[in-house]
Amino acid sequence: MRLVCVSDTHGLIPEHAVPEGDVLLHAGDLTTRGSLEEIERAHAWLASLPHAQKILIAGNHDWAFEREPAAARRLVRDVTYLQYAETVIEGVRFWGSPWQPWFCDWAFNLERGAEIGAKWSLIPAGIDVLITHGPPAGHGDRTFRGEAVGCEDLLQAVARVQPALHVFGHIHEGHGMTTNGTTTFLNASICDVRYRPVHPPLVFDVVR
Repeated sequence: MRLVCVSDTHGLIPEHAVPEGDVLLHAGDLTTRGSLEEIERAHAWLASLPHAQKILIAGNHDWAFEREPAAARRLVRDVTYLQYAETVIEGVRFWGSPWQPWFCDWAFNLERGAEIGAKWSLIPAGIDVLITHGPPAGHGDRTFRGEAVGCEDLLQAVARVQPALHVFGHIHEGHGMTTNGTTTFLNASICDVRYRPVHPPLVFDVVR
């Protein structure tokens, strides 16, 4: 199964072509300000892509999914939207969540420690692909100022669950791949730190 991973498109069309694959994963920040109108426009782009299955989570810019969840979900009818929920495609288990440690008073923010740790405790054992908006500590989480802002509690959850793949975004300048030998980590942010959609989508093959 070929997974094509993007994040942080912010309503823009990636400069690089989106590769063909079986499942498209979008790890949040589909929009810039999170209005229903922005979601509708961005969904039209998602719907135009040829992938048979598409999975979406919200990010900190996607306000409508927090403030008007029913209306926002109706607009993404052609994708599977996950909010601390699971879906299974051909035996591969995907679980997604939009939360991240508190960041600039945007959507889906929680305090570090017990508050956000409670969300990560919901990740069930046996998940193959984990999708979050923010990065775990130490993987694709360093800002242009040199600060490592990933979530320690999320890293502990990954160690517990041991998914084959963890896809996220949020920190645009962290785009790329890392691994701990068990899990591959993909920061799939399409936009760079100046909100230019210049980073390429990332591809991962799941072998069952």
